[in-house]
Amino acid sequence: MGKQANQFLASFNRIEKWLQDEYKRKPFPGFAELVRRLSKRKDLQVRKYHDDLLEIAQLRNAIVHDRIAPDFVIAEPNDWIVKKIEKIEQELIAPELVSPRFKKEVVTFEKGTSLDVILKSLTEKEYSQFPIYDGKQFLGLITANGIGIWLAAHNQNEQISIKGKTVESVLKSDAKRNNYLFVAQNAYVFQVMEKFLADPTIEAILITTDGQANSKLIGLVRPKEVFQDYYEEWSEMQ
Repeated sequence: MGKQANQFLASFNRIEKWLQDEYKRKPFPGFAELVRRLSKRKDLQVRKYHDDLLEIAQLRNAIVHDRIAPDFVIAEPNDWIVKKIEKIEQELIAPELVSPRFKKEVVTFEKGTSLDVILKSLTEKEYSQFPIYDGKQFLGLITANGIGIWLAAHNQNEQISIKGKTVESVLKSDAKRNNYLFVAQNAYVFQVMEKFLADPTIEAILITTDGQANSKLIGLVRPKEVFQDYYEEWSEMQ
């Protein structure tokens, strides 16, 4: 048996052992049935790789059961499938956490901050999300899109006055709009992706130590950032 077949089978066996550990109930069903049952769990990525895992199981069976000689197998895995199963193994068994990937210093603003300051930050520093606080209490998230809507609503005779206006006035005019979510620092990146996909109105996901709004803010994720790898893969395929 070749090196690639050994690598493939070793990865397959680790995945199968992990599936059994997650299933927890003995006797364990076969690999394909484990995949089907664990695909129902939302805290795992099994459903994402459901079809891939079933196809991989067929290749594994061909390697193990269809030998015609001790050192010869009918199906020898190529580099692509070996890399693929190892990538799936990594994402199943040790999925990436939002921290440290998206951990960063996030600039926040107090509710009394002048709207003029926000607009300058938007143009000069290219900020597009503005978490607003009243001391340590989180009040809401203002975005470039939300500011644009507010400015359009306050346009009078093609003139807009922002004198004396604060970010709190923008928040109050947009009080019914929930454009953010919070997650804890131990949340998985794939869970954040699913939250964005489930609700296209979410413009940012804020990361705190425990997922609570008034806890320490340690990061912020925008849709573009979390889907960047997929954009790049798609571009390479074109």
